[in-house]
Amino acid sequence: MNKPLLLLIILLLANVARVNAQDTLAISFEEFLSRAVENIGQLKVADTDIRLAENRTQQAKDQRFLPSLGFRSEHALVPGVDSDFNEDAAYLDPSATNDWGDIGLYTRLRIDAVQPVFTWGAINKAINAAQVAEKVVQKQYEATFAEIELVLYDLYFSYILALEIERLLRDAEDTMDEIEEAMDKQEEENPEELDESDVFKFQVFKAQFGIQRAEVAQNLLFVEETWKYALRNENGDVFEPEIRFLDAVPANISEVGFYQASASMNRPELQALDFGKEALETYISALRAQNLPGVFLGIRTTLASTPNRPNPSNPYIPTPENTYNTAVGFTIRQNLNFFQAKTSLERSRLETRRLDFLKISAMDGIMIEVNQAYREASIAKAKFESTDEALGIAKNWVRIEQYDYDFGFGDSEDYLDAVRQELELRLAEKQSIFEFNSKLAKLNKTSGLPLQYTAEQN
Repeated sequence: MNKPLLLLIILLLANVARVNAQDTLAISFEEFLSRAVENIGQLKVADTDIRLAENRTQQAKDQRFLPSLGFRSEHALVPGVDSDFNEDAAYLDPSATNDWGDIGLYTRLRIDAVQPVFTWGAINKAINAAQVAEKVVQKQYEATFAEIELVLYDLYFSYILALEIERLLRDAEDTMDEIEEAMDKQEEENPEELDESDVFKFQVFKAQFGIQRAEVAQNLLFVEETWKYALRNENGDVFEPEIRFLDAVPANISEVGFYQASASMNRPELQALDFGKEALETYISALRAQNLPGVFLGIRTTLASTPNRPNPSNPYIPTPENTYNTAVGFTIRQNLNFFQAKTSLERSRLETRRLDFLKISAMDGIMIEVNQAYREASIAKAKFESTDEALGIAKNWVRIEQYDYDFGFGDSEDYLDAVRQELELRLAEKQSIFEFNSKLAKLNKTSGLPLQYTAEQN
């Protein structure tokens, strides 16, 4: 194969790879959510908090076996002993002196260990408290995730709304071109029948439409760029929503009491406070147990070696330079700081009461939030239904005016007014659908329900 042909094939393959790397992929909301949450710093912080809580639980579990285990070594250069007595009796020699000509290495190794034997369940209670505290952090993560999920829900369907509006404006441009063509034709064939004010009105409407067209283009660009930032795709793929048309969620809004009851049971913030109180009460039990006498097993092993120093075999003559011993025994520990222990328990009880008040306060705020979301969702539903009804009337109006205008019986001003009204209502309908879906999702979120939960699921 010649080099020019080989180079051409390489270039073609590179172009194909570049095109494939920038494919436009349609993704569902679930996939969009899954990809986007991987890049949310706030969720990464919350996830790290979960890992820290798990680490604290493991630290509590580590207290069950050898919570105190240490090793120490000591080293020094020491002189030997100059004595006329043998090694076993050198300590009796009154004329024994240090022999600085005989320098040796002194080494002592020591291992200390403490194993709890009976602590009135303090360790297990501390472990249980740490495990319940994990649930607190998990519920806090769920609350953070719910907030972010709602934002991403609006972002996903904002893209669909922008595409819908862009499509409506393209249809409106076609209609305007037809009207302009008809007016030009009328000006050529029957200029005396053409009202000059209609021409100016049409030109003003066209100019205003241009402003709206530019605004929609910028909104679509904003949504696309926000999607790119949220997804942060390293392969350069372009993502679009899998859904191409924005439809209202087929849902009936239940009574406000249903959402209030659901919020009181399902909101992760309230569940976190319940778990927090449970963890604190368990921790108080652990504190009480820690203030009682505990039985521990102690172990100490010591090994010392100095080769140039005497090592008597008499067990009553210990020498710190050469020795080996192991001691095992039981010890009882009792915290005598009774006033400090009492103060610490009282503080924990106050923290428990504080959690009760925090839950009452949180419940007050959540109920207000639910009522507000319920009001907004109900208004959005009524607005959507009214807009849909008005749009149906406007479509009939446009149809009648178009027939009259095509057959020469209608007025261009009436036809233009009908077209303008239909366009405004079509745009308003899509906006009202988006608002209804968004407000319903917010109502579900504030009630601790899935965002796409519908009343028919009851």
